[in-house]
Amino acid sequence: MFELGKTVVSEEILDHHFVCDLNACKGACCVDGAAGAPLEEEETRILDEIIEDIKPYLRQEGVQAIQAQGAFIKGTDGEWETPLVDKLECAYVVFGKNGTAECGIEKAYKDKAISWQKPISCHLYPVRIREYTSLTAVNYHRWQICDPACTLGAQLEIPIYKFVKDALIRKFGKEWYNELEAVSRSLSDSRNM
Repeated sequence: MFELGKTVVSEEILDHHFVCDLNACKGACCVDGAAGAPLEEEETRILDEIIEDIKPYLRQEGVQAIQAQGAFIKGTDGEWETPLVDKLECAYVVFGKNGTAECGIEKAYKDKAISWQKPISCHLYPVRIREYTSLTAVNYHRWQICDPACTLGAQLEIPIYKFVKDALIRKFGKEWYNELEAVSRSLSDSRNM
């Protein structure tokens, strides 16, 4: 772990490799698990504002789950998250032609129906953020269903922090990301001595 501004960053995001392999996993991270995608407080307000613009991009099951539970819910851990369809997939999931889970929010964004891409927790995955009083922890979240992504990342030699570059910049800013790259180079140089 190392400090970077007001964050504490796990070296694992520099050392481990990752590139989503949707051909292998079919977007299982949006379907498996016991809870919806984590949401920041501000994101709940955004969802409230744009939910009607997103609904045309969703499956009927997702719309019904949102109508029954709300655009977001309070999880068992007391944190905000997306609702689930029948305790399975995220209510915002749609399925592509080959059965791959895709994000209805992101589809609306790509069509320019909304200006918000998707929850930052989804954009950052496999990086997970944990807010503390004075610091934010930036960690790598291991999940067995992502083993193909680790294999593909290793083959392509793409470390986690590069795979989620856009999301890290979205969350922390370009200057923070540039500092992260500098730390990565420095650590790499010291290991190669």
